[in-house]
Amino acid sequence: MLPGMLFNIPRFFDWISEVHEANDLTFAFKGPWFSGTDMLFTVDPRNINHMLSSNFSNYPKGPEFKKIFDILGDGIVAADMELWEDLRKSGHALFHHQNFLKLLVSSTTSKLNDDLVPFLEKASVENIVIDLQDVFQRFMFDTASILMTGYDQMSLSTEFGEAAEFTEEAIFYRHLKPVILWRFQNFIGVGIERKIRTASEVFNRMFAKIISSRRKEEMSSGKKEPAINAVTYYLNADTAKYKLLKPSNDEFIRDVVLSLLLAGRDTSSSALTWFFWLLSNHPKVMSKIRQEIKTNFDPTDLEKLVYLHAALSESMRLYPPVPFNHKSPAKSDVLPSGHKVEADSKIVICMYALGRMRSVWGEDALDFKPERWILENGGLKREPSSKYLVFNAGPRTCMGKHLALLQMKMVAVEIIQNYDFKVVEGQKIDPVPSVILRIKHGLKVTVSKNI
Repeated sequence: MLPGMLFNIPRFFDWISEVHEANDLTFAFKGPWFSGTDMLFTVDPRNINHMLSSNFSNYPKGPEFKKIFDILGDGIVAADMELWEDLRKSGHALFHHQNFLKLLVSSTTSKLNDDLVPFLEKASVENIVIDLQDVFQRFMFDTASILMTGYDQMSLSTEFGEAAEFTEEAIFYRHLKPVILWRFQNFIGVGIERKIRTASEVFNRMFAKIISSRRKEEMSSGKKEPAINAVTYYLNADTAKYKLLKPSNDEFIRDVVLSLLLAGRDTSSSALTWFFWLLSNHPKVMSKIRQEIKTNFDPTDLEKLVYLHAALSESMRLYPPVPFNHKSPAKSDVLPSGHKVEADSKIVICMYALGRMRSVWGEDALDFKPERWILENGGLKREPSSKYLVFNAGPRTCMGKHLALLQMKMVAVEIIQNYDFKVVEGQKIDPVPSVILRIKHGLKVTVSKNI
């Protein structure tokens, strides 16, 4: 089956959606003999609930996943078992700390007022074309950097952005190659594996400086209470409470914070890019959001913007920032669909395909309809996480979900109130094959004031 997949790599996510639709939501992918590339693909909500919730303990990320995501080391994305539990609990405490939430709001507000709005204002006055995807990536990197490291990168680290994109594309292709092949390519430094080695060096240099600086501050200040950014928080981690955390190990701190920083930069910037692209194609939805903001906007309570929340949810249903998930059963099992899975085999859940299944979402599955998220009484409709997997499900549900939604709403409200985007004609809007759903050549737009 490999030739068919390779032929469709440029449109991989749409192709895999078509294959799922034609195969009753689950199919076995057979790679070359002895290559270790056999996988079971499924978007059956019954199977998803079984793996991610009801039988969670039998479906860790697995050793194969850790090899593929080796650049993230012991970060929460690749961690399993007891280490994952400690990272999860400590991360949950950080993300729900009131001072951390205040930092998110203040850094997002200042970045909007001082950087993003003046940039859009200048683009509208001078009538220049901008890459909206790049703008959101830079904005989210700066705010994520403040939260995770305490430093504002001021959108200067293009090196980090390139390293992140190389990493995410390389990890995607690692899913399709035999481990021995991509590891050999990495060892001799060829192709995209050479780029991931370079990316690792970029991350290591950046975090070596940050962690060293934070350690010196800790020694000179003599503070006992951890500061609110993630680096200092984990430098002061309570090892009596979280036994597997290693606050004295710089490499461990790098792994933990890099995973959080990449997630903060890439998922939200992806979601906002696709969201504004969809709004540019659906002016009626944009008008409804504007009307809601005029009627119900309260900066201290963005939960009142129900239609905005629905539109964001609908956008992420069709264009999930993380387009697929990878599981590996610890013991052989039979899925609710009847498919037998062997221990340590690879199972892939494609969230991009899940959002397009007519048998899951109805005949209008491919339509952008925020109304599907709104109840008759005007409240928000909640879908099971096994059906709407954007923020994962079960014990591994995204612990930063509330922060991500709050930040995206803050950005969306500020932009929608004041600006319109017109997508430059003739662009191909295709997702790049990657573990983050980015638009291959960016999103070129012109900006105008909303009068």
